[in-house]
Amino acid sequence: MNLKTKRLELTPITNKDLDVFHNTNTNPFVKKYLWDNQDIPKSVSIDILNKTETKFKTEKWGLWKIINLDNEEYMGYIGFWFFFDEKLPQLLYALLPEFTGNGYATEASHEIIDYAFKKLRFKHLIATMDKPNHNSVHVCKRLNMELIEERVINEKTTLFFKLENRNYN
Repeated sequence: MNLKTKRLELTPITNKDLDVFHNTNTNPFVKKYLWDNQDIPKSVSIDILNKTETKFKTEKWGLWKIINLDNEEYMGYIGFWFFFDEKLPQLLYALLPEFTGNGYATEASHEIIDYAFKKLRFKHLIATMDKPNHNSVHVCKRLNMELIEERVINEKTTLFFKLENRNYN
């Protein structure tokens, strides 16, 4: 389930990636929106990695590392995860701050969406984010996702974007 784009390689994240995964989750830039500024214990990162390895084995999806093809540098992760009460997993990504603003999130997301629609036959994809997360809002717009709902969750305004699989039948 390795995926490639023009500039990126996406490889399933595993327990061997605990240090970089946990460092991403505890990076102040990432945890501001992804974790609502909460400190994430290593046990949470371990649990997520265990679950993603199981999801890849059973359902062919989970979280992928984002690797720069030019220098093999780890940049963050992308994939699908369940949030709230959605029936399908949601698109999510976490890029380290030094890699934002270069189109990497959009490029990786296009590849993941293609995989979800063509290989996994997802009917649609949802992406949610805190309303002040303007970078992610712009990524969703570049992906042609439609804003479908604004909901207050845990006292924060959360935006719900959706992209339909137009070839789903």
